[in-house]
Amino acid sequence: MKLNEYLTNRLKEIFTEGKWVVGTNFKEQIYDLDWNKAIQKVEDFNTIADLTFHLHYYIAGVTKVLEGGTLDIKDKFSFDSPPIKSEQDWRNLVKRFCSDSEKFINLVENMTDEKLKDNFVDEKYGTYYRNIDAMIEHTYYHLGQIILIKKRLKNENPNK
Repeated sequence: MKLNEYLTNRLKEIFTEGKWVVGTNFKEQIYDLDWNKAIQKVEDFNTIADLTFHLHYYIAGVTKVLEGGTLDIKDKFSFDSPPIKSEQDWRNLVKRFCSDSEKFINLVENMTDEKLKDNFVDEKYGTYYRNIDAMIEHTYYHLGQIILIKKRLKNENPNK
């Protein structure tokens, strides 16, 4: 299997259609979620909306690089999400997350093994492969958080 095929399969698994490792994927966890639950705070955890914005921030930033642009994202801004004040605000974020995830997956699918082995923007960032693999691991980490937050929300409101 080529590197791009391997990464594409893993990206689909975590972002849009998989169920193998954790029995779900990011899209499945946010797609039908009510906006009030998405913004509901559980202790000092980030909200589901915050985590969705955070991951989308990185997807959009890395996608820009894959399209030939510059790397403009900074970790310190990755949680600077605009407030979600309505169902429409939440739907817009979910829609952007899903469509940009698909775009990201398609770009990776069309990368050559040689490109995946090249340095990502600068040698200090490692290879494209390393950065895409880190995106997958980062997403699994936050998906686990979302699953736990949803369980906590259900336990706080067992009749909802």
